[in-house]
Amino acid sequence: MDVPAGISKSLTGITGFDDLTFGGLPTGRPSLVCGAAGCGKTLFASTFLIHGARDFDEPGVFVTFEERPVDIVSNVASLGFALDQLIEDEKVVIEHIAVDPAELAEIGDYDLEGLFLRLELAIDSIGAKRVVLDTIESLFSAFSDPAILRAEIRRLFDWLKEKGMTTVITAERGDGTLTRQGLEEYVSDCVILLDHRVQNQISTRRMRIVKYRGTAHGTNEYPFLIDRDGFSVLPVSLLGLNHKASEERISSGVADLDAMVDGGGFHRGASILISGVAGSGKSSLATSFAAAACAQGERALYFSFEESVDQAVRNMRSIGMDLATPLREDRMRFVSVRPTFYSLEMHLAIMLREVDRFGPSLVVLDPISAFTESGDRLEVQAMLLRMVDFLKNRGVTAVFSHLMHGQDGAITTDAGLSSLMDVWILMLNREVSGEFNRELYLLKARGTAHSNQVREFVMSAGGIRLLPPYLGDAGALTGTARRIEEGRARREELRRRSEVTRLREQLDQRRRRTRAQIEALEADLAADEAELAAVFEGEQEFLRQAEADFARIRESRRS
Repeated sequence: MDVPAGISKSLTGITGFDDLTFGGLPTGRPSLVCGAAGCGKTLFASTFLIHGARDFDEPGVFVTFEERPVDIVSNVASLGFALDQLIEDEKVVIEHIAVDPAELAEIGDYDLEGLFLRLELAIDSIGAKRVVLDTIESLFSAFSDPAILRAEIRRLFDWLKEKGMTTVITAERGDGTLTRQGLEEYVSDCVILLDHRVQNQISTRRMRIVKYRGTAHGTNEYPFLIDRDGFSVLPVSLLGLNHKASEERISSGVADLDAMVDGGGFHRGASILISGVAGSGKSSLATSFAAAACAQGERALYFSFEESVDQAVRNMRSIGMDLATPLREDRMRFVSVRPTFYSLEMHLAIMLREVDRFGPSLVVLDPISAFTESGDRLEVQAMLLRMVDFLKNRGVTAVFSHLMHGQDGAITTDAGLSSLMDVWILMLNREVSGEFNRELYLLKARGTAHSNQVREFVMSAGGIRLLPPYLGDAGALTGTARRIEEGRARREELRRRSEVTRLREQLDQRRRRTRAQIEALEADLAADEAELAAVFEGEQEFLRQAEADFARIRESRRS
């Protein structure tokens, strides 16, 4: 992590928070974590303290004014934090200070000297570097004079600074102020506001850094999670357009679809949108991408918002896809959850956390249109845009399926993501002669030439095939109409070939007759030529004999 120059910072170990603050909380200074009940203040502080003691060799003191130490140990044990072991190893000390205003009223004046003594003793006993005070309202409930209260708050914060303690102080949110006293936020070097809100019966936890003296920090609201892994923050706004573009190709698992793209297959790290009406085969094609990645020895993560993993395994088996094997070998993982179970931010945080854990090369979200009921269009688009950027930055191929509610020529998506996608595959059902047939269009494939022809999308026990386009007199034909037209064309071709064969045989017969006639005429001509030659030879012989006779007569006359 690149930490900019400035004040020294201490890592909290809270996933995402240290990135958001460029290094953690200010070292040796007090930080205030405030919010309403149940928003996660104590867990934030506990995570900060435990990671410091366990991972960064910074022992810590946890001062609680409400919960008993045994309760704190039990609470964090459910998150995998062995706080009792850290206490046994003298890396963490828990001090429980019970403040009863009724008893204090009987004694008289009250200040924080006793707290300072107990804190100093606990800090020195383990050489602590971190301190947690949870929650400060219980401590100040004993003060009835506001002036004394303010003075003691300032004295406490100054004392912690003098001791060089990196401190987290939790406080309840006040009415119109960040805290009940309305002072702590002014004397703290870092103020973090946690919020737990419910909208449309869906709860959302968000965090905002109100101030952070001496350093830059993220100022937006960020979703955070509290689950079995503890406290984690999603700094989604830190994502940007700085991802690299890969020249490597991946297969869709459908050879006919890969062949539609020049070079075969799609670019690794691309964002692929598969949109279509219900029953057009969107989930099947999306699953084919995931199965193809697993077949290459890679990992695929499938987020399903409509089907359980067992249902998906059964359904894909009907079209020749075996998902049970990659699931068993942990090359494929399904995360199935209803879209209304969490808020949009919570869904995003969970998905990004699962990607971090599993390390897939391909991620499927099926379908993203399910989120339209969880928020308005802009919120859904913002959430999905963050997911797209996150996966692109990691070089992960993303496949999104989207349900279209009509195919009347308006080629748009409810989530408005088509312009963000590198590849857009449109799948439709066409009604022809009382029959629905599936069609696939490759509308867009950035960075590569691709076919612009419509293909018939066929699913069978042998898998998925794309049939080449058949253009009839009435346009592109599919299904039964295609087979009828192909049958008619085959019959027409047979008739034409038969006619050609008949004409060829007729021509051959005529050729043979003509040749016979030519041969007869040639024979007659040869006979006439032979007869003429014989007459000519006889004439020549006659002339020679006559010439000989005349010669003898002339000779006899002279003698």
